Amino acid sequence: MGARPAHLRVPGELRVPRTVDGIAAAPQDGRRVEFRCEFGQVPLSRAEAVLCRWWCEAMLDIDPEADRIREAASEGTLAVVALADVLDRREAGVPAPAC
Repeated sequence: MGARPAHLRVPGELRVPRTVDGIAAAPQDGRRVEFRCEFGQVPLSRAEAVLCRWWCEAMLDIDPEADRIREAASEGTLAVVALADVLDRREAGVPAPAC
């Protein structure tokens, strides 16, 4: 079973385009260069996995609550919901709870 953060935004809302340029444009301090280097050196068979990981990082970087979320995650206190619950709610047409 997977888990997802409980503070999800509007379903389908992509604030960072899921492209190399979109990820590189997100405000990631000095990590922008790290992303470009990693992506530029990854074998093609792993490129999608690297892009996915960095897209998640970019989405967190632009979240106004990023520092709080990172702190809660490192302390083990980040509120999560089971992925199965998210999918069940989505299938039933129940909107995500407000955070």
